[in-house]
Amino acid sequence: MARGNRTVFFYVTEEGHALARKLGAHYPGAPSVRLSREVVEGHWKKGERLVFVMAAGIVVRTIAPLLKDKRTDPAVVFLDELGGHVVSLLGGHAAGANTLAGEIARVTGGRAVITTATDAAGLPSLDLWAGEQGLVIEDWGRLPQAGAKLLRERCLRFFSHVPLKLPEAFFLTGEPSCADVLVTNRTDAVPGGDWHGVLLRPKNLVLGVGCNSGTSAGEIAGAVHAALDAHCLSFLSVRAVATIDKKGREPGLVAFASRHGLPLVFFTAAELNRVPGVRPSEAAERATGARAVAEPSALLAAPRGRLLVSKQRRGNVTVAIAEGVGRQRSKAAVRRPRRKGAIFLVGTGPGDADHVTPRALDAILRSEVIVGYAPYLDLIEGLITGKAREATGMTQEIERAGRAIELARQGRTVAVVSGGDPGIYAMAGLVLDLLRKGPSGRGTGPVVEVIPGISALNACAARLGAPLMHDFAAISLSDRLTPWETIEGRLNAAAEADFVIVLYNPRSRGRPTHIRKARRIIMRHRAPDTPVGIVRGAMRADEVVTVTDLSHLPFDEIDMQTTVIIGNSKTFVWEHLMITPRGYEEKEGW
Repeated sequence: MARGNRTVFFYVTEEGHALARKLGAHYPGAPSVRLSREVVEGHWKKGERLVFVMAAGIVVRTIAPLLKDKRTDPAVVFLDELGGHVVSLLGGHAAGANTLAGEIARVTGGRAVITTATDAAGLPSLDLWAGEQGLVIEDWGRLPQAGAKLLRERCLRFFSHVPLKLPEAFFLTGEPSCADVLVTNRTDAVPGGDWHGVLLRPKNLVLGVGCNSGTSAGEIAGAVHAALDAHCLSFLSVRAVATIDKKGREPGLVAFASRHGLPLVFFTAAELNRVPGVRPSEAAERATGARAVAEPSALLAAPRGRLLVSKQRRGNVTVAIAEGVGRQRSKAAVRRPRRKGAIFLVGTGPGDADHVTPRALDAILRSEVIVGYAPYLDLIEGLITGKAREATGMTQEIERAGRAIELARQGRTVAVVSGGDPGIYAMAGLVLDLLRKGPSGRGTGPVVEVIPGISALNACAARLGAPLMHDFAAISLSDRLTPWETIEGRLNAAAEADFVIVLYNPRSRGRPTHIRKARRIIMRHRAPDTPVGIVRGAMRADEVVTVTDLSHLPFDEIDMQTTVIIGNSKTFVWEHLMITPRGYEEKEGW
């Protein structure tokens, strides 16, 4: 039986359960589970192979909401309860469903139903063959056109810069512009004009890297890409990063390799010094004992290789590039770090991209997946175009945080987006708490960074003038997570202590009277003419700013998009702006 991700069997009836148990015996550790959409979704997200013993309609309705991308969707197979027909439904090539269907059919004595066109026609699958050869597909969107041509003409023409063992339906041509498939590590070898073939990148380049201590992953990436671009070489063809063993734990180098899923290959100074024909460096020898690092390490890690790019110095980084064939040398000490995921807890501020901080913008652009409340994602639509998204609705914060952690544990870089600041009534605390309660142990969790944003109280205060110049308290009127009795106590204490009070979540359809109750409590300690600022949609296109007082609070104009700032006993209004004096005038004798 094939090995790989765990296989899970689902059933509906007792007859289906019996067959699921029988099949599960051939796959050690494979559970038989009664069908439920929630359970299926959990196994789906883990990338497990899913087998349904039931009717096709039930399967389709169950998995339809989960479909995303043929490159990431799992293998899905279904069969009738007699095992007569075993259908490969999803992930036939990429996830191995065709093979799985064939295995199960041999157990049941039934027929494997394979519907992928090339398999049905007895032709090789280009994407499956490329994967077996270690070739990377640069543009998956061009595969359907190549598949259609293969079915129509029963062959595909290849032009390759590396030796290939081609199946019968694939043959070589001597002219790149006539090829349906081009195999090359060069970016300048792609034919111009209207060529629309499939570009495959061989994994045959090795980066030899030397760097100063403390060099960041970003600077290393910049040097690597500059060297590749200058010599028209594709990053997709890089198979490994090589260096001296003394740099094997350099944080920036480890992070660069980990981020791109590349193994780090280490060599001792003695091994590097035995490589002939490389340019020596006195600085490298003083620092490491090796006469050179970048060039010899690249050559040693590239089997039967040749140096394509001699060492290039850029800032704190030296890069050389070698091209090799065959397998990576086994004598090298190879460290293939498990890609460690990252979670950026990002505050996007009050409105559109104009109010996103540069650090938050950098985190969003670096992230593979953006997780957040759907309306907040809509506000930064232009920043996340083309990125994977996990959008959820109101009250689904726990699910949102859990999904972000799950993605990060898979090695993904995730931005959890909160409007305003992530640490103020937002997602930072929840995500950190869930991580705290998860698997423990040093280095087991993803990297986490909290990136502040302009909070609602900052944005609203700016629109109102300077109401927060002295001590203030922020209180949410939402009792979804905090008992109302607790909120009442905090309102009373803050009002009695003469804090300026910022009210979040002041009024919703589910709690229309909380703002009235809050005013009643505050007015026990504040005069009716105490200034109040009301800002709805701060710094957005539909922004509304109102300055009034406690006795004239416009309850019907307040909603969940509104922040209310109630002044203290010294707050005054000037030119429609609220000002809370800090005390300078008393100290300086104005």
